[in-house]
Amino acid sequence: MFRFDRLCTNFLLFVAVVFLSGCTGAVKPGVTAPVEAGTALAEEPAFEDPVEYREQAARIAALMDDQLLAGQVLMTGIDGNAVLGETMEDLLQASPPGGIMLFKYNLDAEKDRVRFFLEACSALIAAAACPEPAPGGETGIAPFIAVDHEGGQVFRFGPEVGRLPAAVSFWETAQSAGRDYALHAVEEGAYRSGQEIRDLGITMNLAPVAEILDEENGLFLDTRSYGPDPVFVEAAAAAFIRGMEAAGIACVVKHFPGNTGADPHSGRAVLSVDGEVLDRMVQPFAALIHRVKPSGMMVSHIVVPAWDGEHNASLSPRVIQDWLRGSLGFTGILLADDFSMGAVAVFGLSPEDAAVEALNAGIDMVMTWPRNLSTVHGAILAAVQEGRLPRERLRQAVERILFEKIRYGLVPGNNGW
Repeated sequence: MFRFDRLCTNFLLFVAVVFLSGCTGAVKPGVTAPVEAGTALAEEPAFEDPVEYREQAARIAALMDDQLLAGQVLMTGIDGNAVLGETMEDLLQASPPGGIMLFKYNLDAEKDRVRFFLEACSALIAAAACPEPAPGGETGIAPFIAVDHEGGQVFRFGPEVGRLPAAVSFWETAQSAGRDYALHAVEEGAYRSGQEIRDLGITMNLAPVAEILDEENGLFLDTRSYGPDPVFVEAAAAAFIRGMEAAGIACVVKHFPGNTGADPHSGRAVLSVDGEVLDRMVQPFAALIHRVKPSGMMVSHIVVPAWDGEHNASLSPRVIQDWLRGSLGFTGILLADDFSMGAVAVFGLSPEDAAVEALNAGIDMVMTWPRNLSTVHGAILAAVQEGRLPRERLRQAVERILFEKIRYGLVPGNNGW
């Protein structure tokens, strides 16, 4: 049973978030602000892809050499707070990544300092990630600036930024105040918080968690899940995505297909359940794919013997291509969780080897750290040049990334190139 005093605290935090304001950036076409409380919730159809954005993404990717293509599929952490060191600047210019992920040590500062820092990082990378002179003298392709902004204990910012309530508190609210009330609170809170972090320069949220809470994974997820009911988890995750997207933030749903009580950061994790249980576990993910069409989905490092007992899900073509792309029909960006985790290391794979293997399996974007950025980038380049990673596979991944960047205003000249 979850404590009532925590619920009260989380609700007060939510009220504070609602009154925060900020400037929204470019947003996904067709997205509007959340409906007001008391309005009936609609079961919205899936968003239709603008064909011209797909075509533009393909044109830009075709102009990129292997160096730029290999950079776009990387999401790296960065050193620094307020300013980048010379070594980090050199790394980002030599291997301009498609995204950067931020942590507390990057963001625990005043809003103005964070905003200036992220603008400088984005401008540096964009200038290096330009396939040819852009129309009107604009800079090149900006990176996604990503952060884990789930709410509750997963919070990376300083005290000037509002903390969202923990996901599980909305399940508790649904029991006491009603489902619609709780879902409106999720969406409105996500929208206001999304405005605030977009104003700082954040463009991607590695959230929400769409896993159903149970007795086993509760040891790992704790308060990060929207609860034990798959229908509510799906609806709450959809509301969170709608709110964030309306504020100009791309969302990455996680962690497909789910977790056990074992922490994948520490070692091998195995999801040993039959097909019926597995189908129930992924129900929220499957529904979100068609209901709100999230920009991205993060694949965990768990082993799923029902699909592939030999590889982590993040390295398995059966999980990625046959199940997630094929059976479930996901078309957005697939990200792999951090390859320095124990769940990957236990198989004897280096971050460099794991990145190439993941891309071959169908992952579009891999995470790395500054210490590995140049070597992972080089490993991808070598794999392409040696024929171990088809260039077409790399370009396909980049096209998906560019498509979402176009939608969120990170590529200059939507009619360009």
